Amino acid sequence: MVVAIVVASGKSSRMKTGGSKQYLPLLGKPVLAHTLSAFESCPAVNNVILVVNRRDLKFCQEEVVERYGFKKVLKVAEGGKERQDSVYNGLCKVPSTATVTLVHDGARPLITPEIVSEAVSSLDGFDGVVVGIPVKDTVKVVQNGDIEKTFSREKLWCAQTPQIFNSSILLEAYKRAREDNFYGTDDSMLLERLGYRIKMVMGSYDNIKITTQEDLIIAEEIMRRREQIN
Repeated sequence: MVVAIVVASGKSSRMKTGGSKQYLPLLGKPVLAHTLSAFESCPAVNNVILVVNRRDLKFCQEEVVERYGFKKVLKVAEGGKERQDSVYNGLCKVPSTATVTLVHDGARPLITPEIVSEAVSSLDGFDGVVVGIPVKDTVKVVQNGDIEKTFSREKLWCAQTPQIFNSSILLEAYKRAREDNFYGTDDSMLLERLGYRIKMVMGSYDNIKITTQEDLIIAEEIMRRREQIN
């Protein structure tokens, strides 16, 4: 069984709208509804655990899950203080029969069922799979305005979500992180520090995370382009 944890408990401090970014309208539907639609139509995913802010539990259940008829959403769980805490809360709701667990940002509505399926199928022989894209720009290390180092782009990728893992290994990594009071910047980092083998697979430059009003405008244009193509 493959279970997706969709994390939508962010506070949207950069949006300056007074509301949560995952519920902002995107071509007539909440951002989160577009995200869940990708998993609803993805044959590689059996169930979804949705993690939201405590104050949004009832709203999300009624206005997103029930209103748009998402049958794969098994549970709506309460988020934590940090993203990592929210993912852990979601992990605690994953059925024991799950063999593969993936984690995805609710604010990435442009993910496609095809990318999810390909990433899940790439897990064979690895402990985890991260969807990402090669870096296009030159990356420099800067301290107090001074450039200290320039990295070669050949080995640099930007990590996205979903990130897919063996269920038992992911849970172990999260428990170890809690014991050590370690907070990573993404899910795979928790496994990397324990020596597990993680594979990077090609995602999409369209798979942006909605964090600003400009991102929302870009997402609308990408969706309109997709509609024209289809």
